[in-house]
Parts: sequence; structure tokens; C-alpha cells
Amino acid sequence: MPTPPCAAVFPPVDALVAEQRLIVARLIACGVPARDREDLLQIVLVAAWRAIQSGRYRPDPRADPRRALHAWLQGITWRQAGHHLGRAQVRREVPVDDPRALVDEGSVDPTGRLLARAALRALAELPAHRRVLLLAAAGPRTVTAHARAHGLAPATAARRLRLARKALARRIARRLW
Repeated sequence: MPTPPCAAVFPPVDALVAEQRLIVARLIACGVPARDREDLLQIVLVAAWRAIQSGRYRPDPRADPRRALHAWLQGITWRQAGHHLGRAQVRREVPVDDPRALVDEGSVDPTGRLLARAALRALAELPAHRRVLLLAAAGPRTVTAHARAHGLAPATAARRLRLARKALARRIARRLW
């Protein structure tokens, strides 16, 4: 049998105002910057008061009234902080007409892209054993770990890596000239 809904409770506004420290503590825990806490405190208090006035505060009558109010206010605070932190001006996003105007000219230089493409094509043309070794050396594992995994002596792997780098450099130089 479902439990009947709890009756609406209308605590005085003083009870809400008395819980400001709890609300501010929750705002801090949610990561709200200090510059925004006072404003958000007021938003939480107004939202809670409006909810009380509309009859949406319905605590369990068996619960301690102050604990029920604390839990309810923390929920409102958490939601309001989430809404606030999701706003663009809080994230420091500024809408602009031309986003490329904010980008440094050096980062959109097509020469770098062309060089990178040439290097990738040269890498793709290498024999598979050299390509695998070069990619392994570029990854998080050491050449020694790669050598052990493939049953090679570390010195052999290092020599093969040097040869693979030279072969790649020659191919890149040929592509560029």
C-alpha cells in the first residue's frame, strides 16, 4: 500500500536565514568561487522560500524538523550551484564574432601542417619492422621494455631504432625537396 504524501510545511523565513552558514558551506563544497557565493546564497534562499510558499516543502513528519530542513536546503543549494557553474560567464566563455581573431597567427601556419603530413607519409612508407619500432619509441614504453617484449637485446633495439630514425629522416628530406 503506498504511503500517503506528507502535508506541506511552512517554516518561517527566519528558519531559512538561520541556515546561511550551512548553505555557504555547501556552496564551497560544490566549488562555487568566493566572488559568486553571496549572490548564490541569495538565489538559494529565494528559491527555497518560493518552494515553501508554493507548498513544495513536505518533510517526513517522523524526521527531525531541523535535519529535514538541512537536507532539503542542501539539495536546493547543490542544484543551484550546478546551474550556476554551468553558465558560460562562470566558465569564462566569451562569445565572439570571429573565433580565429583570438588565435595566434603562428598556430595556424599551414607550413607546419604540411611538414607533419609529409612526415606521416614518410613514416607510412617505411618497412613495418621500422615503423613499429619508431611508434613504440614514441609511446610511453621505453626502448628497453620494447626490446624485452620482442626478445631483443636492448643494444640491438637501440641500434635498430637509430637506423629507423635515419631512414625516416632521409625519406622526409626527399619528400620536402
